[in-house]
Amino acid sequence: MTTPAGNDSSALFRVEGHAQDQSRMYLAGRDLYQTTFSGPPPTPVTALHTLPRDVVAFTGRDSELRRLLRTADTRAAEVLAIHTIDGMPGVGKTALVTHAAHLLADRYPDGQLFVHLAAHTSGQPPADPAEVLAALLLGAGVAPQHIPDGVEARAALWRARLAGKRVLLVLDDAASRTQIEPLLPSSGGCLVLITSRRRLLALDGTVPLPLETLPPKQATALFTRLIHRNVTEKESEAAAEVVKLCGYLPLAIRLLAAHLAHHPTWDIATYAHEFATAQDLLGELEAGDRAVTAAFDLSYHALSADQQRLFRRLCLHPGPEIGTYAAAALDDLSLAQARRRLNALYTDHFIDEPAPGRYRMHDLIREYALALAAGDPDDDRQYAIIRLYAYYQRVAQVAKYFFSFPRPEAAADEAPVPIAELVNREQALAWVRTERPNLIACVNYAALHRQHTRVIQLTDAMSSFPSEENHWQEDISLYEKALTAARHSGDRLAQANALRHLCWTQLSGGQYSAPADLAEQALALYRSIGHQHGEANALHALCHTRRLTGRYEAATDLAEQALTLHKSLGDRHGEAKGLLALAWLRRVATAEYEAATALAEQALALYKSLEHQIGEASALCELRVIRQLSGEYDAAADLAGKALVLYRNLGNRYGEALALQGLSRAQEAIGDYEAAADFAEQALALYRTLGDRHGEAEGLQALGKVRLATGDHETAAVLAEQALAIYRALNFGHGEANALHALAQTRYLSGAFETATELLAQARALFQSFGDDHGEAEVLNSTGALLAQSSGPAESLVAYRQALQLARRAQAPLEEAKALEGVARTQMRCGQRQAALDGLRVAVAIYQRIGAAEAESALAHLASLQNRAFSRSPGQP
Repeated sequence: MTTPAGNDSSALFRVEGHAQDQSRMYLAGRDLYQTTFSGPPPTPVTALHTLPRDVVAFTGRDSELRRLLRTADTRAAEVLAIHTIDGMPGVGKTALVTHAAHLLADRYPDGQLFVHLAAHTSGQPPADPAEVLAALLLGAGVAPQHIPDGVEARAALWRARLAGKRVLLVLDDAASRTQIEPLLPSSGGCLVLITSRRRLLALDGTVPLPLETLPPKQATALFTRLIHRNVTEKESEAAAEVVKLCGYLPLAIRLLAAHLAHHPTWDIATYAHEFATAQDLLGELEAGDRAVTAAFDLSYHALSADQQRLFRRLCLHPGPEIGTYAAAALDDLSLAQARRRLNALYTDHFIDEPAPGRYRMHDLIREYALALAAGDPDDDRQYAIIRLYAYYQRVAQVAKYFFSFPRPEAAADEAPVPIAELVNREQALAWVRTERPNLIACVNYAALHRQHTRVIQLTDAMSSFPSEENHWQEDISLYEKALTAARHSGDRLAQANALRHLCWTQLSGGQYSAPADLAEQALALYRSIGHQHGEANALHALCHTRRLTGRYEAATDLAEQALTLHKSLGDRHGEAKGLLALAWLRRVATAEYEAATALAEQALALYKSLEHQIGEASALCELRVIRQLSGEYDAAADLAGKALVLYRNLGNRYGEALALQGLSRAQEAIGDYEAAADFAEQALALYRTLGDRHGEAEGLQALGKVRLATGDHETAAVLAEQALAIYRALNFGHGEANALHALAQTRYLSGAFETATELLAQARALFQSFGDDHGEAEVLNSTGALLAQSSGPAESLVAYRQALQLARRAQAPLEEAKALEGVARTQMRCGQRQAALDGLRVAVAIYQRIGAAEAESALAHLASLQNRAFSRSPGQP
């Protein structure tokens, strides 16, 4: 019975005390109450098994479950096991711990308790630990009158009640350490699982388990289980698209699946399409009182006003992730402020940190943030984007300084926002590789909104960035946008620059025919505005297109024009570039190896004086080829090794592949086939990683030569066919000729003489069209070997003598020696022993002089012939 001592209904607090026997009295406002019992108080009901029902259709999380289940295996643990499971709203934290708790229940026979701490419950404040403890103590069998006042006293009694027991305690949706700490038992036999949307950094002694969204396959499996249908293969593709649009977030997947489960006539593919094209994705993710937006709202409103503003700004960033400097620019913050606020958002799972200082938003959280940002004044959003572009533009210009030759004047104006400091090429390269996707996204955004000046400025800053990565298609799209922007703005210089950059990018991507027109347009524009540096660079680009399509005479004329113009302008970098282009043409088009060597060495000296290491490495690679063709294999290997060191130090993977290929060629020539194969395989793997189709074909050719030399004719044939297909797709005739020759050799060695003859004829015709004496000599040597087997010595002798003439004209000692050896073998078959011996001696001398792998077998053959000749009597034929 309760007796009031007053009637003030406005009482706001209550103080309790103990009276005689079993009675209890308390003061509320100005009223004094006393409670008495007619008999002994009721026995408290023990409630130590309060887990909610297990999750229906729980799917995936195998590794996370194993991790939680392993903790229960250590039954004699002396230290309390506490696991914190944190993650963004809707990621499935409660589902995971509930399912894990049911699996662990029999290991904790003294109780399995589930406590909802309501950190993010709509219309309800976070649970007061004192009230939670009172409820726990009541559930543990403590009589109400024996529950002490105050958090500390209740916490002590709670720990005492659990002493020596094995209890599993789930604390769901926790807010902070202060809310959790009083609820923790002290018994080593207990396990505590805590879920929170925040990373509970201040809670000591815990094992954190950050929960990410579901992997795609698990997400699809969850969706198909929840819709309760037999899903066809076609429908499974639609289901995969649905869960991808849900960002693999379990809450979103469950809400969408619920709609389909309750509408059995709905088609999955149609529903997926409607969801994909919905204007309001978050609006689709609702079911009764459950909604993704509502889950996000509760977390968002717990942020401070400053954190909320930064959150709304971050979604304005068009790229996939953002760094601290860019975030500071967006919200007009100091770097220290940006770091603190980003860390706060990270702690609350509004953003992830895939790498130190790099942040990204889940797709649905971005949608949510965009909806919030739409309520901000337009000027605020525009100024944020302007600051962001100012940051990227300024740092891109700084990075450009380290990649441009000649180097531009460093910008003297101060940036309006904090910028990342780049003090050397290594730092600039790291920044470019990290920020490239964001820069591309910024250009795309500016192009979409017709912000032509921004497109031109950003693409111009990016034009000197290294292109050794597999970004050809992205770069082509980038410069196409720059060209469109320049035309719209009427900026003729920007048009010419975009055309030239587009030309080089298409060439790098393996498009050899179309870029010539772009280079010609750029050249005409530069000349029309009197921009001579641009004109010289356009001449160089046009020269490159001509040489790749086999038009060597035109390419030579263009290279000479470019070189003359570069010299008149005092452009030493351009001069070195022109010298190197001419060296290549002298080597390939006219086989003038001495002239080519002189030009390449001049280029090398210039590049060294300019401290332009990429140019230096390119010159070394060109010299390596000349030395190789001249039979100087040791020198070729040395040059390739030096180039490799430079390229690797610069992080230039394209150049690294080129140098590795050169090393393979040099090692193959001297017969070190194991090393040659290793270098060729490394080069081929790099080319493929970089998406460089031309380089891939060259790598296939290098590896094929090694396989042919080691007798693996079948593999060599496959490699030659692959290279031939790529060269033809690229319309690169010179490469096609080399691949046809390699394929012919494999067919000849496998006995397919007719096919080999046809392939050799095709290869020879191509080499003749280019005026390549060296290549034709190689083909004729192979033709001589084939004819010796299939037709007879007369036809074979003609082919070898033609090869000998061409090899000498091309100054190609290896092919000269092969032709001499072929002539000698044919002469022996015709009975011309002395002529054969004389010719073979000259061949052996050449082989030995250049260190060719063929020297050993040729010398053995010569010795055999000499012994036979010596053993015959004077009267014998």
